[in-house]
Amino acid sequence: MRWTRAAATAATLSIMLAGCGAGPSDRPVVAVERPGAGSAKTEAPAPRELAKAEVPKTDLAWRDCTAATLSSLDFGPAPAGLVLECAEFSTPIDTAGTVLGTFRAGALRARLPQTPTDTPPLVLTSGSDRSSASTLAGLAIGPNSALLAAQPIVAVDRRGIGASQPIDCIPAQLRAVMTDLGQTGVGNADQVDAVAGFSQDATIACRDFLQPYEGTFDAPHAADDIEQLRKQWQVDKINLLGAGNGAKVALSYARRYGDHLARLVLDAPEPVGADATTMTEARVTGAEAALTAFAQRCKAANCALGADPRAAVVALMNKASSGGLGDISAADLSTALTGFLSSPRGDQVNRVTAMADILAAADRGDRGPLSAMVVREAAAITSDGEFVNRCTDSQQPPTADKARELAQTWASKYPVFGRNAAIGMMVCSAWPVSTAAPLPTKLDLPVLVFAGAADPIVGGAAASVTGTLGSAGARHATMTWQGWGHPVANHSGCAQKAVNDYLAEGKLPADGGACPA
Repeated sequence: MRWTRAAATAATLSIMLAGCGAGPSDRPVVAVERPGAGSAKTEAPAPRELAKAEVPKTDLAWRDCTAATLSSLDFGPAPAGLVLECAEFSTPIDTAGTVLGTFRAGALRARLPQTPTDTPPLVLTSGSDRSSASTLAGLAIGPNSALLAAQPIVAVDRRGIGASQPIDCIPAQLRAVMTDLGQTGVGNADQVDAVAGFSQDATIACRDFLQPYEGTFDAPHAADDIEQLRKQWQVDKINLLGAGNGAKVALSYARRYGDHLARLVLDAPEPVGADATTMTEARVTGAEAALTAFAQRCKAANCALGADPRAAVVALMNKASSGGLGDISAADLSTALTGFLSSPRGDQVNRVTAMADILAAADRGDRGPLSAMVVREAAAITSDGEFVNRCTDSQQPPTADKARELAQTWASKYPVFGRNAAIGMMVCSAWPVSTAAPLPTKLDLPVLVFAGAADPIVGGAAASVTGTLGSAGARHATMTWQGWGHPVANHSGCAQKAVNDYLAEGKLPADGGACPA
């Protein structure tokens, strides 16, 4: 069941939430020197006695949804013994009471046969980057199983995304503009104006549709939903992992409900205090770096893209930009590439040659497999719920003139992703700029942070987050994964071991360590 305009006008709204590459690695952490930190490495001081998370006293009504979940995500069959379970719980639309009624929030739980039943779950949110359920499913099917073997993991989707009841507010005729960034045909006079027009029309449609709930899709409200899950479980403390944009939700939880946190992990966190242009350029830089790492691994595997896979991809992007890929626009190709490079699938490194085959086939004129991939990847990241949540979180989008300027500058600086990323910043240009979510000012908790060397979702943006943690008085340690992809824990056995050690005793690794690719 989807949100409908009739339902949106009801007094109470209920929503059913129904470097060469990045391979999996169990090699031990290695120390690296952090800029300005000196060469001496010391272990973090022994933590004080920390309270631990608890096993739920009153659990949700879980039902098996393994096959349905993996099928809907096109992730293939489940590994032996993996169990995915879905459940729902009610959460207030607004805990302050300014809007009455409840949503139905949805969760996905993953476990293996060896996962203990008497161990507190790890709560996961990937925010609005993609559904938290898909992030968890991607981790669960991968070859690195240490994290899931040690405890069950429960993913909670943001409102209107993934397992939540979808928001249906953007008229069908506008959707194509969003997915192909106004590239309705080669020679479009001004894609920036086309996307800005979409933003205006979609913003009016969605805010009118959601009224009076339009202000309840920000990170603090997402944190409220996680708090409601804690109450449902009847526990005092939880363990929380926020990945990408989900780190913003996790920080909002720390700000509002820090006393209920036992452990906090920020995996490839989205930067804080940054405007849309800064955040977008960080993502583009990470995507270009991830493409380079993919190309190196592709070459080593003698893949179908030839002796210089990166050059082949650049040529393919130029071909798409000039209309040489038919209905597949440059924006479509960017969606497929970014979707692959940022896939949460833990087995992604094993799919490099398959991706190369798809791209090479499209270059030869067989565009079917790439077209199917574009549809699948767009569906994963361009729902109406993601539009509403991302635009609500967005800060200081550029003007149209600035976007045009950046589209030209970035096209040469970042030849595969730059131009489309600059134009894409206009998607949220008409959405009212909201106040940035308040950050924690006091956090008496050690925090584990991961950063990726080639992250196509956030780039290398952990510094602003660790600065925030330091200002709040929280001890923290950052580990850098030297592979490509997002988030780190989905792809690195080394990172999963660090998380398990931290969850068990609250002990942080030495700051500045690295997990090899």
